[in-house]
Amino acid sequence: MTPESVADVLTPALLLDREILEANCRRMSARMAEKGISLRPHLKTAKSIDVARRATEGHSGAITVSTLAEARYFALGGFSDILYAVGMVPDKAAEVASLQNQGTTMTLITDSLACVTGLANKAGQMKCHFRLMIEIDCGGLRGGLDPEAPELITLAQAIAQSPYLTLAGVMTHGGHSYGVRGLEKVRDIAVEERLAVTRAAQRLRAAGIPCPVVSAGSTPTAVAADDFEGLTEMRPGVYMFNDLDQVGIESCQVADLALSVICSVIGHNPRSGRILIDAGALALSKDTGGQRFLRDVGYGRVCDARGRQFDGLFVSEVHQEHGLVASASGRPDFDRFPIGMKLRILPNHACITAAGYGHYWVTNRRGEIEARWDRLNGWWDAPLTGSERVKLSAGS
Repeated sequence: MTPESVADVLTPALLLDREILEANCRRMSARMAEKGISLRPHLKTAKSIDVARRATEGHSGAITVSTLAEARYFALGGFSDILYAVGMVPDKAAEVASLQNQGTTMTLITDSLACVTGLANKAGQMKCHFRLMIEIDCGGLRGGLDPEAPELITLAQAIAQSPYLTLAGVMTHGGHSYGVRGLEKVRDIAVEERLAVTRAAQRLRAAGIPCPVVSAGSTPTAVAADDFEGLTEMRPGVYMFNDLDQVGIESCQVADLALSVICSVIGHNPRSGRILIDAGALALSKDTGGQRFLRDVGYGRVCDARGRQFDGLFVSEVHQEHGLVASASGRPDFDRFPIGMKLRILPNHACITAAGYGHYWVTNRRGEIEARWDRLNGWWDAPLTGSERVKLSAGS
């Protein structure tokens, strides 16, 4: 049964403010449209059909995912143009082929000749075809080739020469934008991101290899970049929800945070001067990214049930199912926080916090619960049943 209001929700639970979510999605869609850039939103944070429909409203419907379970889930929900933005390995080829056989256009990424060789062999055995993008490192030092690496041309030629593979283009991710504060510094990284991936595209074209797609994106660089010349698409993701980490980077304001965790006060500890809540590490995560640039954050800032922040109140410590709330100004007034009182916690990192839950309680500004939206978790979930497919197709 759907509760009527936030006050009725059993805790801990995940809340999603629909109005803020929709405003965030409209803002990013309008920005990309103004710049003439295709938006391929990354759904790794939301993992929700209902959110995806809002993020893609008014444009192509192309999306990005981080697991093949997500790809299957969104394909069942009607999304047919999917980029799997994690380095591919040949062992997953059969799963991709299955999705393609059901009508989904899948695009894969790699920076490895061994992967390309293995995928070509698998595709030949299965009599199928795979579409690939080459991953470029723009400074994050995670995955991808240096745009000047000789291996770039070698890899592209191996893809182009295989009858079972197609080179769709190049892609990069300016993930190191998460390590700086202020839009001016993020803009510098956005320039690095753009120049790295466009340089790779230039080299391929100069070698006579077509490179139709030039893809970049992170939420900070999508928000801050001034120049998108040479890019064809951007792939931000967390902008839909935002979090304290993004507030610290200055990619958004606290008013733009759509996601929160509702919890209950379960105790007072006068010896330590802290309030106990029933949201611990599993409900909030142990991510402390917001602390890098903001004060009084801990494992999340504390609000009342309507989302209004208490000045200086934050989750200072987490155990598996317990959180401890402290005040930056000293001992909190326990009388203001009676046992059973509902509190909301603004998360440091929306992606990791949301991963602990199977659904969102969708709210409006009046604190009413409008809907329950299911979300996917895990990597290799069982295929959906017929009734679940009908539900996805119908939407909410």
